Amino acid sequence: MPNVVVVGTQWGDEGKGKIVDLLTEQAAMVVRYQGGNNAGHTLVVGGEKFIFHLIPSGILHPGTQCLIGNGVVLDPEVLLTELDNLKGRGIVVGPDNLRISERTQVIMPYHKRLDLARERAKGEAKIGTTGRGIGPCYEDKIARRGIRVADLLNPEVFKANLADVLPEKNFYLEKFLDDVPFTPEEILTPYLEMGKRLAPLVTNVSVRLAEAVRQGKNILFEGAQGTHLDIDHGTYPYVTSSNPVAGGACTGAGIGPTQLHHVLGIVKAYTTRVGAGPFPTECLDAVGDHLVECGVEFGSTTGRRRRCGWLDTVVLQDSARLNGLTGLAITKLDVLTGINPVKICVAYDVGGVRNETIPATIQELSLCRPIFEEMPGWTDDIRRVRRIQDLPAATQNYLKRVEDLVGVPIQIVSVGPDREETMVVQNPFG
Repeated sequence: MPNVVVVGTQWGDEGKGKIVDLLTEQAAMVVRYQGGNNAGHTLVVGGEKFIFHLIPSGILHPGTQCLIGNGVVLDPEVLLTELDNLKGRGIVVGPDNLRISERTQVIMPYHKRLDLARERAKGEAKIGTTGRGIGPCYEDKIARRGIRVADLLNPEVFKANLADVLPEKNFYLEKFLDDVPFTPEEILTPYLEMGKRLAPLVTNVSVRLAEAVRQGKNILFEGAQGTHLDIDHGTYPYVTSSNPVAGGACTGAGIGPTQLHHVLGIVKAYTTRVGAGPFPTECLDAVGDHLVECGVEFGSTTGRRRRCGWLDTVVLQDSARLNGLTGLAITKLDVLTGINPVKICVAYDVGGVRNETIPATIQELSLCRPIFEEMPGWTDDIRRVRRIQDLPAATQNYLKRVEDLVGVPIQIVSVGPDREETMVVQNPFG
C-alpha cells in the first residue's frame, strides 16, 4: 500500500492539518517528522475547532496510531497540556494511539529563554521566531549536547547531562544576554516528573514504521511549516531550524526513501507569511485586508496577523522540484471569492530581466518584482460546492492555470475550514 508525505509548499500555514485529517481516514499511522510547537494545525470537525502543536492531526480518528518522530523537538510541557486538553474534551490519548520516538530532542527551559533574549537583543533586526526555543534546541542537537526523550526516563543520565550543559547556558544568558540563569533544581524536578508521564508513550518509531511497511499498511507523514522555511532551501536566514521538505520525512522518522510513494503539496490559493523575511507578492492594500479578514489569517501558535499576498507560482515551482511533488491540494479557495481580477505571479522582474527561480540571497530576492497574470474573479459562494465541474467557470480556469504553471495535478480542493468542505479529485492513496 502507498505511503504519502504531506508538505507545505509556501511559508507554512497552508492548511496541512485539515488535509492530514482528511487523509487519515485511509492511514493506519500518521507521523510528524520535524519542527516543534512553533507550528500549529487548526482543524474544524463538525463545527468544533481543534488546534494541535505537537500531536499529529490524525489523533481525532479512532484506530489510527499517531507517531512523533526523532526529527521533532519536543516541549514536554506543551505535549502534556495538549493531552490534558483532549482528555477534557472526551478524547482519550495513550499508547494505543500516540507514540514518541526515544530519540526525539527535548526543548529545555533555557532554550526558550535564550530564544526570547536573542530576539530582544537583535531589536529591529530580529528574525521573528515564535520564542518557543525551537532553534536553540536544534543547535544543541547538532552540537551533540542535546537532551533526548530517552534521557528523561533515566534520572541519573538526565542529571549528568544537565550538569554538563547548564553552566554554559547560564553563562551565556547572564553574561552576554543580561538575562536570568537557572538552577539545576528548578529544571530537574519538573522534567523528571514529565518524563514519568511520557514514559508509556516512548518507543522506537523507526522499528514500528518498518513493521507497518511489512504489513502493507498505509502511512501518512506530516511536516510542519513550509518548503520556503526549510533551513537549507528556504529564504535564509528567515527560515525555521529543520527540514520541512519531503526528504525530511526519511531522516525525521527513520524510514528509507524507497518507502515514500507520493508527495502531496499543500497550497493556499493565495500566499501568506508570518514574521519577517522577503515576500514578493505581498499586498499592502485592500486586497491584503480582505485576505486577512476572510481567511482569518492569524497564527494558531502566536496569534500574529499573517502577511498576505497573491499566489506565487515561482515559489510553487521551486517546491515542486525540491519535494518531487506528485499532487497538489489547494486550500482556502473560497477566500478569493469577491476579488476581481485575481492575480497570479508567474515570474520575477529583476532589473528588467525575467527570473523564474528564487534567488539564493534575501538581498537579491528583495530586488525581485512580481510579474503578474490577471484572471477574471468570481462572486458565487463556492463553500457548498462538492464537485470541481460545479465550480464557476472563472474558478475552474484559475485552478487549471495553477496546475499548468506548476506542472503538478491538483488532487484535492478545499473551499472551507470544515472537513466536509472538500473535493477529492484524485485520492493520493490511490
